[in-house]
Amino acid sequence: MEHPENDSQYIGLTVNGGVAQPPIVNPYLSKRPRRKPLPSVSELVEGIIKGDVTTLSRAVTLVESLAPEHYALAQEVIEKCLPYSGRSRRIGITGVPGAGKSTSIDVFGLHVLREGGKLAVLAIDPSSERTKGSILGDKTRMEKLSQHPSAFIRPSPSAGSLGGVARKTRETIVLCEAAGYDNIFVETVGVGQSETAVHSMVDFFLLIQIAGAGDELQGIKRGIMEMADGIVINKADGDNVGPAQLAQAQYRSALHLFPPTTSGWMPEVLTYSGYYELGIAEVWEMIDRYFAFVKGNGFFERRRQQQARYWMFETIDEQLRKHFYDNPEIDIRLAQAEADVLGNRRSSFAAAQQILKYYFDQK
Repeated sequence: MEHPENDSQYIGLTVNGGVAQPPIVNPYLSKRPRRKPLPSVSELVEGIIKGDVTTLSRAVTLVESLAPEHYALAQEVIEKCLPYSGRSRRIGITGVPGAGKSTSIDVFGLHVLREGGKLAVLAIDPSSERTKGSILGDKTRMEKLSQHPSAFIRPSPSAGSLGGVARKTRETIVLCEAAGYDNIFVETVGVGQSETAVHSMVDFFLLIQIAGAGDELQGIKRGIMEMADGIVINKADGDNVGPAQLAQAQYRSALHLFPPTTSGWMPEVLTYSGYYELGIAEVWEMIDRYFAFVKGNGFFERRRQQQARYWMFETIDEQLRKHFYDNPEIDIRLAQAEADVLGNRRSSFAAAQQILKYYFDQK
């Protein structure tokens, strides 16, 4: 191939070599540290029992993972941690959006830690139905508690399945108890279906309300009030003290209309201010009175047993559901049945019965 630049008429010109091009592959790629292999069951259990936060966090991640190998490993860890669990006070905290739950947990938690012990906060954060994502920002509103060395805060996305995340939260409670956390808060984001699931895994259910947001007796469903062991009116400070006391009187009157609780405990209604940290000690004294009451009449142990039984059946239901939908042949038949139902060629009930019959006939 001829190069015109080498011709004698261009003898005064110089051809430069050009700029060296960087490599296509990142030269530092091979130097990146490889992901650590999964720890063994004994390593995880030993670290959890010692109270190592890093090991506990990794075990909780395995519990939340959808990978089958992670699920099997997590179940082994939970089984070995069970003998070290059950010695905590489990408190569910719920309320309408904007009631100040995260701020209240921050000050409640600091009050508990001043008395000694360790605190774990588990927050169930609903995922978006459109994007399937979650903000998981509860920790940012617990500024003081998130920096405390004796506190462990873990938000978990619902990922569209309240039952599934509730089971994982229930298992996370076992791990936290084995790690020495003797007080556990389970927070829900708002009034909804998640409250029923949380109620089935805690010893005390605290409902946080605010005054001046409309008709207090219509602002929340009767079902959630029947589950509450204590109702507290937040933001009882400044000009809002009067409305808060009025809401307190209304809730007390409403509670008298409900049937007696199975524990025999009459839920109390108190006012406090999470922002100004007023009335925090009184709220916690109410919780102390409740635990003394239910442990004295034997309800505490009965409720724990009922919850263990409940979660056994919930796990069976979840595993059956998973086994059904993970079947590739069922997936094909579901698509065919859906087309028939949408085309008005078959009723929804007949299509469901046919698929279930095929599923059970395979056994």
